[in-house]
Amino acid sequence: MNVIRTCHRLARLSILSTGILPRSPSYVAIKIHHDTDSDADADADSSGNGTSKAAVFSVAADDESFKGLVKEKREDCFHRLGGGGGIAAVLGSNAERGIRGDPGDVGRRREAFGVNTHPKPRPKRFLSHVWEALSDVFLIVLLVCAVVSLGFGIKEHGLKDGWYDGVSIFLAVFLVSAVSAVSNHSQAKRFAKLASESDNVSVTVVRNARRQEVSIFELVVGDVVVLKIGDGVPADGVFLEGHGLQVDESSMTGEPHPVEIDAEKNPFLASGVKVVDGYGRMLVTAVGTDTAWGEMMGTLTKEPTDPTPLQERLERLTSAIGKIGVVVAVLVFIVLTARHFTGSTKDEQGKPIFDKGRVTFNAVFSGLVGIFQQAVTIIVVAIPEGLPLAVTLTLAFSMKRMVREHALVRRLSACETMGSVTAICTDKTGTLTLNQMKVTEFWVGTEQPKAPVARAVAGSVVGLLCQGAGLNTTGSVYKPDNVSPPEISGSPTEKALLSWAVEELGMDAHALKRSCEVVQVEAFNSDKKRSGVMVRDKATGAVTAHWKGAAEMVLVNCSMYVDADGAARQLGAEQRRSLQKVINDMAAGSLRCIAFAYKQTNGEQSSKIDDEGLTLLGFVGLKDPCRPEVKAAIEACKKAGVAVKMVTGDNILTARAIANECGIVSGNDPEGIVIEGHEFRAMSPEQQLEIVDRIRVMARSLPLDKLVLVQRLKQKGHVVAVTGDGTNDAPALKEADVGLSMGVQGTEVAKESSDIIILNDNFDTVVTATRWGRCVFNNIQKFIQFQLTVNVAALVINFVSAITTGKMPLSTVQLLWVNLIMDTMGALALATDTPTKALMDRPPIGRTAPLISNAMWRNLMAQAVFQIAVLLALQYRGRDVFGTDDKANGTMIFNAFVLCQVFNEFNAREIEKKNVFAGMLKNRMFLAIIAVTLALQVVMVEVLTRFAGTTRLGLGQWGVCLAIAAMSWPIGWAVKFIPVPDRTLHQILTSRKLS
Repeated sequence: MNVIRTCHRLARLSILSTGILPRSPSYVAIKIHHDTDSDADADADSSGNGTSKAAVFSVAADDESFKGLVKEKREDCFHRLGGGGGIAAVLGSNAERGIRGDPGDVGRRREAFGVNTHPKPRPKRFLSHVWEALSDVFLIVLLVCAVVSLGFGIKEHGLKDGWYDGVSIFLAVFLVSAVSAVSNHSQAKRFAKLASESDNVSVTVVRNARRQEVSIFELVVGDVVVLKIGDGVPADGVFLEGHGLQVDESSMTGEPHPVEIDAEKNPFLASGVKVVDGYGRMLVTAVGTDTAWGEMMGTLTKEPTDPTPLQERLERLTSAIGKIGVVVAVLVFIVLTARHFTGSTKDEQGKPIFDKGRVTFNAVFSGLVGIFQQAVTIIVVAIPEGLPLAVTLTLAFSMKRMVREHALVRRLSACETMGSVTAICTDKTGTLTLNQMKVTEFWVGTEQPKAPVARAVAGSVVGLLCQGAGLNTTGSVYKPDNVSPPEISGSPTEKALLSWAVEELGMDAHALKRSCEVVQVEAFNSDKKRSGVMVRDKATGAVTAHWKGAAEMVLVNCSMYVDADGAARQLGAEQRRSLQKVINDMAAGSLRCIAFAYKQTNGEQSSKIDDEGLTLLGFVGLKDPCRPEVKAAIEACKKAGVAVKMVTGDNILTARAIANECGIVSGNDPEGIVIEGHEFRAMSPEQQLEIVDRIRVMARSLPLDKLVLVQRLKQKGHVVAVTGDGTNDAPALKEADVGLSMGVQGTEVAKESSDIIILNDNFDTVVTATRWGRCVFNNIQKFIQFQLTVNVAALVINFVSAITTGKMPLSTVQLLWVNLIMDTMGALALATDTPTKALMDRPPIGRTAPLISNAMWRNLMAQAVFQIAVLLALQYRGRDVFGTDDKANGTMIFNAFVLCQVFNEFNAREIEKKNVFAGMLKNRMFLAIIAVTLALQVVMVEVLTRFAGTTRLGLGQWGVCLAIAAMSWPIGWAVKFIPVPDRTLHQILTSRKLS
């Protein structure tokens, strides 16, 4: 009191004397050092300024015995250094507080012991992609023809005029290859970036006595890592403390049996193994290439990405079209050869090109090379190399955009498969809900005490509740000082319970851990739905078993309960009904009900903590509200023909309440079933198949139930997507057509078993992934329609013209230019469309749907017939109608053909819709490609006349070409009024044969 009064007087004196005395601080900072923390503060600078000294490492990074500590499991070195605590000391760390963790400390550790990365195979250089593009056999043949053409051209016409044809082909081939190489190189870089993002996982470490999440790449030697079920061990290390820790070492040893980890018999944790049970802390002793996993990964080279099912189907389509192109090319070669050497092929003056009176080797060979060159060019144009490129482009584009929308694709095939999904089995917590747990109700027995609980409930009950919440947990409470609020970490449920214990019960986590010793732990898992801990009071020696978990699961094992006064009462039938009603009422209000129970034991340890004859301490109700956007997302799924099924471990009443709130269950769905896991398990496979379509919610489910549900849905012909976050979800994630793991709450095992990681744990992102999957398939179909139109038109025009006139209307360079437009630039324009809401207004695509639908055949055949008719008319009658020579007429044919493809790209944007311009302004890539193509076409016709074999056209001729091309718009609009059957021609013919 005297100190406070003196401070007040001094404060008033300073205010009155502001003109005379200097202004003093408005507060006094007092730093108190506790004796037990002296070791932690030993590194503080003696001047008291808080500057940290450098951590001292008593072991060298190149010490062979220490380097092989975990790799070779050197127990002698482990014990010589003093176990986990001793190794932490020699590494300048602390088993409880971890490393200091400031940038200087982390930097010194990286410099001394290395970084937690391994060398990756060197990415392909740009020139490698150019070489791959040039390695196409038909392009090589064209290059050989270009060399021959160059030699004969120079010999016949001299160096000044004879080099144009050969060099033009060279330039055209290299232009096609360069554009393809640029595209492939950029996509390879993008895929590499996405792969590195998927490898970058977060780990929980303790630094400066505080838990924090860091990237696996930022892990350093000396870090204390917190491990729980489902985590992957991020580096080599030794066990410090924990309970029931078991790991799966099959990734390293091939043995599938779990291995027990403890401080005495087996303290070694190797990088890459998975935690399958228990929890604990480990000290990192080696990172990166110093670990066995890092050594192994460093020797591996990354294999090229396997083709997706869609890419394989496109390869077959490409092969079929290529064979047709080869047949046409052979026929053209035969016809042109026969006409050439019989004198039927004439030049612009009407004279035969081949003089039968003067036959020389040069004339024969030159003629054959020219004809062969044109035939090979037909093959180059016919083979749709752009199809695989379009798939790569649209997948890469989709993957990049999906990352922005919180969906990280780990396997390419998942992109396209999501478009075929017909059923989604989703978790509840965090996916449909906000994952922001908060305790909203508390019951002691059948009473609901008023807050604060610490005053309304007996102190003995409060003390037991503090032990049950503060020690039976995988979370932690860190209080930096007496002023700052505590920092609470752990799962959302653990955080909510610990926050409630601190705020309502007045729990002091630090004091609780000092007064009690944890003797044995049974970690929570999806099968037991509860966790247990056995603790010994250091003051009295009393041993108590605490259980916490799903209320109805814990209540079954209780024979007593306590009231608000702390008196233990017998749990009879009437009281049990009353308590069950409390649980049901909470569940009906969409609360998650957690029970606390305890039992005094004799302290004898066994394989399991005693869970019979427990005394119920109370219930807490946790509220996790639905995400606001979930109802609309589920409605969108229903509209799109995708069934949503909620699979949760919650009480059936809680599950039904949440499902109602989200729109999964509604009064308009009388056939919908809400079922519990044990009921589903008790059914025969035939009964399960009968009801699986009608299941909307499965409550109190085990991981095996989710797996069987997925299997039954697939047997019924569904394409199934599954969301999961736990280790036990891995079988269902692998079994599903597409596995989606949770990026926030998901374990590393779940993430590795999945195809897509949902970075924000939000169901709306699952719907987004479905929309993008449909967009991928839709973009590919649009490009196929566009490219096949060009292929059909080019093949027919060249074939008919060759047979009837002995000449091809398009030269080799012109055909290569068309090939560039239709392959690379067409893929860029059509494969980068973003998904529209209309994609979710139609039923799922299905994996067996044909690549070319009846509507696509209708559209492409209409455009191809139009182009063939107009261009052949120009070929035969263009000179007479427009009064032009052969070269100008040929240029008009070339110009009109290219412009037809440019205008047809607009038609290709929509397969069914008549308005092909909707949303066009949003796709800047499409508009840019159209603008570039038109600009380059003007250059080809008006500037590069020698290179392209063209002549300049007048405004009237340009107008005619544009008018011809523009006709494709009304034709494309009108033809969509023609109805087409949904079934393919093959299905129609098959059904008729069967009938």
